Amino acid sequence: MVTKADLKDWVVEALKANNGEGSILYVAKYIWDHHQNDLHEHDLFYSWQYDMRWAATELRKKGRLVAADDDRRGKWTLK
Repeated sequence: MVTKADLKDWVVEALKANNGEGSILYVAKYIWDHHQNDLHEHDLFYSWQYDMRWAATELRKKGRLVAADDDRRGKWTLK
């Protein structure tokens, strides 16, 4: 079963697929293209874009993404 926590892995997966960085839109499209079936099968379908942003915040707290203040607006970058 897919959970909100899986989105952290999916965000990292999307960024790795794009040389370690990407716009929020790029990450959302990547997740949709690669995990659409998983999202459709669970209640996460209704909140996944919000939860994707939550995942990025959690990854920043853990030091896996560049801090929002240190990155370009609307971009997420792996450390």
